[in-house]
Amino acid sequence: MHNQSVFTVFVDESDTGKRLDVVVASVISDCSRSYAAKLIIEGHIHVQGENKKPGYKVKAGEEIEARVPSPIPAVFEPEPIEIDILYEDEHLIVINKKAGIVVHPAPGHYSGTLVNALLHHCPDIGAISGEIRPGIVHRLDKDTSGTLVVAKNSMIHENLSAQFKARKIKKEYLAIVHGEMTLDSGSINLPIGRHPVHRKRMSTKSKKGREAQTLWEVRERFKNTTFIKVNLKTGRTHQIRVHLAAINHPVIGDPIYCTRKVGKDLQNKAVRQMLHAWRLKFFHPALQKEMTFESPIPQDMEECIKALR
Repeated sequence: MHNQSVFTVFVDESDTGKRLDVVVASVISDCSRSYAAKLIIEGHIHVQGENKKPGYKVKAGEEIEARVPSPIPAVFEPEPIEIDILYEDEHLIVINKKAGIVVHPAPGHYSGTLVNALLHHCPDIGAISGEIRPGIVHRLDKDTSGTLVVAKNSMIHENLSAQFKARKIKKEYLAIVHGEMTLDSGSINLPIGRHPVHRKRMSTKSKKGREAQTLWEVRERFKNTTFIKVNLKTGRTHQIRVHLAAINHPVIGDPIYCTRKVGKDLQNKAVRQMLHAWRLKFFHPALQKEMTFESPIPQDMEECIKALR
């Protein structure tokens, strides 16, 4: 018998009328909607004790019981996916990640990820300390573009991970946000944890939030929007997106934390969250020196800025 995780959730008022697969995907971490649909079709999910279709519209108070089989560790295949390399040596590789690419495999996303691309580019990376996410020291959300460092061996992996943990790595982002920021700079200090109801979301209202700090400064102001630079002091999941939404300046195009619509000028341009990991500064463990890498502003973000100007 394979291990499985069993849990029960009750449909919240706010989820009434949503599709069952959407609700299931939001309560299982690292689960895509298509994987949720597969679990429902295979009979692992019951509503009020019955099998339902993925498109079933749930009602408040209904009991959803899930018996999710533990994923069998997948063997990740190398795939010839093009990557934009900013720097590479025998110890590590720094990449400018495109928006839309997932960093590492997870249920429902076993191929097409950055890890699959890296295994093709440097096959040895697969041997890092039996890692399920070989070489990955930090991640960027699927739709966030920009600078990412990946270790090529266990020693570098441990060292860089420790630098991230000790907050010795400087991470600067660029973002276009809703609203005109009145101050020129500021700091957001709000703990971040899992959302009490929507488990795939993060929230500043979580009971078990962990300390998080984000610094921001204005680069350019437009009508009803602001282009800012953000300096991450901590690295919580979705931190910038959650923090900016919490101060009422959500990132434009953010599908989860932003409920505002963009103006006509940006409609075809801001099709993803306008967040870019611009600069990364860390101490190279093997070369024993500090290094800074920068990913140029991506074209879609440039176009948004031009349209706003």
